[in-house]
Amino acid sequence: MNGETDLKKLLATMSPDLLPDIYVFATLTPGTTQPEGLDPVMVFREREGLTLIVTEDAARVAGLTASFRCRMITLNIHSSLEAVGFLAAITTRLAAAGMGVNPVSAFYHDHLFVPADRAEEAMELLRELARQSFATKDLQRDDVEAIASGRMSSESDHLDALLDPE
Repeated sequence: MNGETDLKKLLATMSPDLLPDIYVFATLTPGTTQPEGLDPVMVFREREGLTLIVTEDAARVAGLTASFRCRMITLNIHSSLEAVGFLAAITTRLAAAGMGVNPVSAFYHDHLFVPADRAEEAMELLRELARQSFATKDLQRDDVEAIASGRMSSESDHLDALLDPE
């Protein structure tokens, strides 16, 4: 399972999903034990300490000092860890709207942590980017003929054909 590397396909089919919880970033100093029962969505060890991404409620219960109230958007396409330009295109689009983002790449998907109060705006920007990427995908000659003849009537039909050509 290597994941997708084609940038246009990644952008056109990223299928962003906004999760309902509010997340925060918290940190523990080196040598501090993670609070029992805490279930972070991400843990990263740095020289300065352990960074945790947890729900806001979990941080409050654990007594953690938290920053950056955010929502998590999961990009539902299995992107390769070696894909070039995927997150760069996304973060550039969000930056153009004056929005900060903290991306996290996991094995199967990429996740974006965006300001909680701008999450819906981020979703619209991502949908727009996907639509634009889809519109600029090169159609194969057979696809154009199928659309022209009515055998394939929509972008979703075309997308299905691209993803499952058999």
